[in-house]
Amino acid sequence: QVRLVESGGGLVQAGGSLRLSCTQSGRPFMDLDMGWFRQAPGKEREFVAEIRGLEGEYADFVRDRFIISRDNARKTLYLQMDTLAPEDTAVYYCAAGSVTTPSDSHEYAYWGQGTQVTVTP
Repeated sequence: QVRLVESGGGLVQAGGSLRLSCTQSGRPFMDLDMGWFRQAPGKEREFVAEIRGLEGEYADFVRDRFIISRDNARKTLYLQMDTLAPEDTAVYYCAAGSVTTPSDSHEYAYWGQGTQVTVTP
């Protein structure tokens, strides 16, 4: 059983930064594709970024503001978010699995509980 625990969310002003973390347990971390999704109130869950090796894939709206990375030794996934805007307000979820289409949430077998990110104007 894979367990994912996110942390690092919070309240930040527009233009600020946050770094989200996701710690995994239960399977060899290197075997998993790892991704970040987010869900804003009243909206569907949407893809943010995914990483398997060293390079990540990103949603268009990231626009070079976010960087996804992973530390295989610590079994931890990160999302560095800079130049945050109010429209980035959402619950951010860590996801893991073996995927062929990184932006398809249905391909991820494991999910964390989410961490709230709130960006004020």
